Amino acid sequence: MGRYLSLLIISLFILSACKGDDDTEKGIPPVFISSIPANGVQNVGIATEVTVTFDEVVTLKASHGITVNGTQVQAAAQFTKVVLEVSLTMGTQYTVRIPAGAVINTKKVPLQESIEFSFTTKPPVSDNIKQSLVLENPSPEAVKVYNFMRSNYGSKIISGAMANVSWNINEAIWVHSKTAKYPALNGFDLIHLYASAPGSWINYEDVSVIENWWNNNGLVTLMWHWNVPKNQSSTEYAFYTNETTFDISRAVQEGTWENGVIKADLAKAAITLKKLQEKNIPVLWRPLHEAAGTWFWWGAKGAEPCKALWRFMFNYFKDEGLNNLIWVWTVETNDDNWYPGNEYVDIIGRDIYHRNDVVWIATHYESIQNKYPDKIVALSECGDVSNIASQWNTGATWSFFMPWYDYGRTVNTSGAEFSKDDHTHANAAWWVTSFANPNVITRDQMPSLK
Repeated sequence: MGRYLSLLIISLFILSACKGDDDTEKGIPPVFISSIPANGVQNVGIATEVTVTFDEVVTLKASHGITVNGTQVQAAAQFTKVVLEVSLTMGTQYTVRIPAGAVINTKKVPLQESIEFSFTTKPPVSDNIKQSLVLENPSPEAVKVYNFMRSNYGSKIISGAMANVSWNINEAIWVHSKTAKYPALNGFDLIHLYASAPGSWINYEDVSVIENWWNNNGLVTLMWHWNVPKNQSSTEYAFYTNETTFDISRAVQEGTWENGVIKADLAKAAITLKKLQEKNIPVLWRPLHEAAGTWFWWGAKGAEPCKALWRFMFNYFKDEGLNNLIWVWTVETNDDNWYPGNEYVDIIGRDIYHRNDVVWIATHYESIQNKYPDKIVALSECGDVSNIASQWNTGATWSFFMPWYDYGRTVNTSGAEFSKDDHTHANAAWWVTSFANPNVITRDQMPSLK
């Protein structure tokens, strides 16, 4: 009896082992767990990474045949995930198909059934943008520029360069020398307004450099590093908070010396702006920038005085009959209380430096857009940041971008330094890569908006 029992146990063990070997040989295929985005999801951000997750570690067949909207795409297996290399665009429906056999587990068992899921990306942001400017009777040219920006917002980005200090296109010329193309927009600065006068070393009443740029279909943005007297009796000027006693909280108070300075400066700025208006040149007007940083005097006393000055300036220029201004507010982080108000702002700008994390930039862009859903958002200044192609492809679909100038590189367009490719804020390679993006608008691609 014992002998027969032993034989039975051995037989059962052999059968069990054979069955196990057969199961191992036959194997269990990888099981689909989830996808990002999930099937049927709407309003997906274009920076979203499309992935598929399985219940175990997988690899891809060399000829996997994974398609997005019928076109085969590149993909990579990362442990239990498969990541698809696809650039999403706004307002588009996508269908992802992973055929049977495309994925293999560690036991070489392939995916048995195909996987398919669909999703739709967010509609173009231009669909939500306010259709009119904040001025009651803006100039026809200002309207054309704004409509051009609004119609391209989310699908195209306007390239820009900043003047070297104030009243030139030196940086744009340098960009052209490296890329054979001019940026579409040029930035200018009223930084030396206090010294400006006909016959002086700087004369902002001579707007010929801006007129020439506009006549070549270039767009114009104008900012103001607003220099004020260092103190009431000083003949020296400054714009940094720690270099002047100028008190913004008194700037809109009648009878104060600060108020006298403000009115005189606004009157002088209005002369230049009227010269441009007479030539039918609209201006992206960006004063009081980076206010919440408090390093400039217009931010030294907090949000309320700054907002009061913005509104004072807005109404002053309105009373002067200026109708060629498109008002650009420069937002900082955590500065909700500083915003002058929707009725005083057309465009939101953001200045970003020393950021090469495209995901951070795209996330930051999206947070600004969510905060100001009916406003165009622009990269109003930048330097040492990820190239525009990378930013765009990750979801930072700014209206325009404008790197800051490199004084030593472009102060002299005939100097030896001008020919070099290096640049403090955006070198030649940065521009070449950025211009390679088909979404970037250069000056040669600009229509006449006259």
